[in-house]
This record gives sequence, C-alpha cells and structure tokens, in this order.
Amino acid sequence: MSLAAAANEQSASARALYDRLEDRVLARDQVGASESYYDLVRRGRPLPEMLREAVRIHGPYTHVPYHERIDNGFVNFVNNDHCLLSARATLHLSKWLPAEMAGLPMAQTIWYIPTGLDIWNQKINKAPGHYARGMTHQKQGPQDGAPPKPVVHWPDQEPEHLDGPLRDRLDQWLTLVHRGRVLEAYRVFLGLMQNERERKEVLAELVFAGLIDLQDRAFLNRSYTTGHKSYRARATVELGTAIGWDDAHPVLYAGALDIAVGPRWYSTYEMACNCVTHYLEQQKMSAIPYAGTTAKELALLQNTEPLTAAEAEAFIEVVLRQHEPAYLAELSRLLLAGKGPRQILDVLQIGAAQVLLETQDTLNFSMSQHCYEYCNTLGWFYDTFDHPQRLKLLYSAASFLNRNAWHQRNVGDGRAADTELPAGAERMSPPQLLERITGAIVALDGTQGIAWTRAYLASGGDRQLLVQQLALAACRLGNDPHNQEIAQCLLEDYARNRGFDRDRLLLACVQHTAVHRKYGDFLECGRRYGRAMGVAALG
Repeated sequence: MSLAAAANEQSASARALYDRLEDRVLARDQVGASESYYDLVRRGRPLPEMLREAVRIHGPYTHVPYHERIDNGFVNFVNNDHCLLSARATLHLSKWLPAEMAGLPMAQTIWYIPTGLDIWNQKINKAPGHYARGMTHQKQGPQDGAPPKPVVHWPDQEPEHLDGPLRDRLDQWLTLVHRGRVLEAYRVFLGLMQNERERKEVLAELVFAGLIDLQDRAFLNRSYTTGHKSYRARATVELGTAIGWDDAHPVLYAGALDIAVGPRWYSTYEMACNCVTHYLEQQKMSAIPYAGTTAKELALLQNTEPLTAAEAEAFIEVVLRQHEPAYLAELSRLLLAGKGPRQILDVLQIGAAQVLLETQDTLNFSMSQHCYEYCNTLGWFYDTFDHPQRLKLLYSAASFLNRNAWHQRNVGDGRAADTELPAGAERMSPPQLLERITGAIVALDGTQGIAWTRAYLASGGDRQLLVQQLALAACRLGNDPHNQEIAQCLLEDYARNRGFDRDRLLLACVQHTAVHRKYGDFLECGRRYGRAMGVAALG
C-alpha cells in the first residue's frame, strides 16, 4: 500500500492527528504542532509518511513570487524555504542518533515549519515567523488576534507532456526555467517525471539546473542565491525517493516549482563553460554558439588519481588566498595532469571547511555555510548521477569558494582561532572528552569545542561515536534549520571524503554548530521532545 493510501486508510484517530497537525501549522502554533507530532510518534507512524504529510501541509505556503524585492530604490533579498531542507536533513540525521533520540530531527523540522510559512509576507512585516524576527508586527489578522492566513503564491498545476527525444525535452524545460516561465516549466517537469524509465535523468537535470544558478559576486551583496536552488532540488530528489515517487507529488510541488523563480544567475556557470574552451581545449573563444561536452572534457571526467597532501595544500592555498584567475589555471593544470575531478572536489570541501573554521563573527556565516553546502551538494551530485556537465561544475564550485574566502576577509573576518589542547585532556577517557565537546557546543563556545575535539581525535577515540555526538548536538539546537543542515553536510562528507585532512570537516562542524547565530531559546524544542518522549538526557 502506498504512503498516501496508508495515511488515508489509517484509523480515524490517527488521521485526525494529521488534520490537527495541519491546523496547528497553519495557525503558526509551534507547541500545538509539536504535540501532534509526539502523538504520531507514539502511534508508530513511519518517518516517510510523516515527512510526506509535513511537506503536503507546508508546500503550498513556502513559495515566493520572486527571491528579490526593490523597496523604494533598495534591493532586498527574499529568503529561500528551509522547511523542505530541514526534512531532507532529517532523513539522514535520524539514522545517526541513538534509537531513543531518532525522532529529534523530525521534531526540529515540525517545530520550525509554523515559522517558515509565507516568507514573502514575513519579509514585508505582514506575517509573523522566522524571517520577521525583530520586527514590530503590524496587526494584520482577524480581530480575535489569530495570525493572518499564509498565502499561496504559485498554485499547483497538472502535468504537460512534450514530444521528442528526452534530451530535446530536457532542453525545452531548461529554456523555460532560464526564461522564468515558472508555471509552464513546472507543468512540463511534472510531465517529464511521469515516465519512470527516464526519471533519473530528469531528476539529474533538475539538480543541474540548481547547481548552475549561482550569483557572480558576494562582497557587499546581500541578494544572492548561494546555491539554494540546488539544495532545494536535492531535497526534492531525496525526499521523493524515500517516500516513493507515486506518493511524492507534494514534494515536487514544494521543491521543483521554485527552480524557475527569479532572479536566476548563470554568469558563474558561463565562465565555467568557457574554462573548458580556454584552459582545457586551449582554444580561443569566439562568438559562435557552443553546446554539449567535448571529447577531452569527457575523458577528464574519467580521471581518478588523487592529489598528494602537498598538492592538496597548495591548491587550497591558491583557491583561498589568491585572486582570479590563479585558481582557474591551477584547477585546469591538475585536471590535465590526470587528477580526478571527484578527488579535487574532496579537496575543495576541505577548503570550504577551512573557511568555516576561519569564520568567527556569529552573523557572518551566511556565505561560508552556503558555500560548504554547495560543495557538499556537488559531491552528492557526482556520486548520484552520471551527468555529462559535471566537470564544468567543478569550476563553479572553485569560483564560489574563492569568492567566499575573499568575502570573509574583506568584511574583517577570515581568521582561525588559536586553540591548544586543554590541560589534563590526556588523562580523560573518550566519554569524558565527548561530554566536554557537547558542553562547549551547547554553551556556544566554538574555541573550546574545537580544542576538546582535537583532544578527542588525539586520544584515538572511536570516530563514529564522535560523529554521533556532533549530530546529536546539532539536533538539540533549534529555531534555525541551518543548525541541522550544515552539520549533516559536514558529517556526511566526513564519511565520503578521501582527502588528505578530512578531520577538518569534524572541526568545522563544531565551529559552525557552536558559533553560528542562534535565535531565542534554541534548546526549547529539544527539551519539549525529551519531556514528551521520556528522554531524560534531553528534558
């Protein structure tokens, strides 16, 4: 039986819990929504079903007309949805935690969703929520004091079918995305998804369309994509796969429609395309149209040779410390010397982790955290799909990382804190060291957290226990899904990365979780879940 059918055919009392969850979410009632979730857990409802229902509830209300506004001559950013991204992180984090705490990531997702609805009206102070924090709210709701109903900015659509070879149909869809034809592109995508045999290539193109949408500057620019289209696309793929595509229409509505919502930025990827011509083919660029991939580009995609530690350190130094075009030339030299694209990406992830470690201002993680998420998403893309344009995206990632590093330096950040192993750490047991790490993170002390983590690594303690503890610490800190999303990306890459210094990913996880800006009582959701579910360590 499908998840949708199971949800519809379950007992009236269980169905009523989903109805109550929807009612409380739309009323923006975090406590009430959470209590409905606790009841669902007690009744043993499966996680994929709860994720589907959560996405079904919030999906219509987490789109925006445009991810940018011009308000009286001033350009302002309109944020991206994190309800779907939090749900994606839940899929992974729930598997990494002790069994009695496996429901905590989903608890954080449910806790956040009521605050993540209708971002557009939050940003103009016409609705309460996460993005309206700090504003003096206008009285917009009914006289009884209830909050205004969230707005559906883009209605759901029916599939539209195209004729012709798949490559032609994908190009037609991407052209609609490029031109911002939001509803038409969404209808065509729904049609493309109906052919099960072609589905993997269609999903690969969705993520590709997100990865090429990346702004061309960072310094003194607050209106940017920071790769968010690709994160939403990845969430669509992973959630739809976990739920089952026959039941995943709510996920497509919540995730795929946004890919064509503007603004769209392709200049970084255009540069990446031209790097193939200029550096790899060593040809002069001309005004003639180019398309596809070259034979040399496809051959370089097959490279698998890793970088030595010295080569990796030197490459990171060029990407983080030198201006364009030095890193483009060095990346090209490594590829032409036989180094593997996926192995180079491992090094870029370590470089992105280094920038996180060098971010000390709690308000300055926006660029560094999203750059890491982009490198993580690209690694997942390489490992999941055999898309022919993967090599070009390596240049996009290197460009993003270079801009990220210089942005941090140009705003007065970009410096790693000095950390020494704590006195007496060598006499402590691994469990004692793990306790110190968690204590430092919850106290928001990144310097001490990193110091204790270094001590644990030096002790030879079980790395998987450390990963579990870092995942749990991230899941305890709520009111902003970045706490879970970025930690999940770093810990996922720690398992996959084969670079020369992957421990840097663990240190960056500690730094981000502890230092990144927190909102309100960030432990409230964890405490409530602990008390409701009888988990004393959380309550």
